[in-house]
Amino acid sequence: MPFDAIKVKNDIVKWIREWFEQNGPGCNAVIGISGGKDSSVAAALCVEALGKERVFGVLMPNGTQHDIDMAELLVSHLGIESVTINIKDAFDAISTQVTEKLGGFTEMSRQNLPPRIRMTVLYAVSQSKNGRVVNTCNLSEDWVGYSTRYGDSVGDFSPLSNLTVTEVKEIGRVSGIPDVLVDKVPIDGLCGKTDEDNLGFTYAMLDKYIRTGVCDDAEKKEKIDTMHRRNLFKLQLMPSFPYDPEK
Repeated sequence: MPFDAIKVKNDIVKWIREWFEQNGPGCNAVIGISGGKDSSVAAALCVEALGKERVFGVLMPNGTQHDIDMAELLVSHLGIESVTINIKDAFDAISTQVTEKLGGFTEMSRQNLPPRIRMTVLYAVSQSKNGRVVNTCNLSEDWVGYSTRYGDSVGDFSPLSNLTVTEVKEIGRVSGIPDVLVDKVPIDGLCGKTDEDNLGFTYAMLDKYIRTGVCDDAEKKEKIDTMHRRNLFKLQLMPSFPYDPEK
């Protein structure tokens, strides 16, 4: 069945309204604004659902962010209130102390610390603004574990997590988001490479495989399957010991 972007957009808007009625009447949607398609589309959907006065954007550069003008463009386009909180001091302090105490700081730790600091900031802002935190992950990235656990992978509600990158972009277009934001080449924000450089395959290939089960490149299919299996734990609740006091 062809993807009906307008219908899905309207369904998500309705879902967001209903979610807030049940889980935060009168609360605000607090969202991290990176300037990429996911935060742009999620923010636009929240504005349509709640009104721009109930959407609060948080820009969180780590020092100097080369594309922060894209985040500022989105805030201006949607007309939402926002704040910029630079996480560099927090990142430097934590990384310095970990290095001193442990005698080293791995590259993986260095890459994943900023998203976790940003999520801490988002919740601090949310609790200060009567808010609920918007998760901006999409299905494609979640499928292969392309997110940081307890960083960008969490939130209070998730409008896009069952939509592929291709579908998110279509919704962005029918939502009137500037093309420069919808088509912005996604960069991971961790090591400066594009998402597709890091993944080793295109989102178009991944999205087709997710929706149809078809991947014409056997090597890339195996890579996608392997990443999916290895990262399923990120999408599941933390395992807990099944204690039964009767046994």
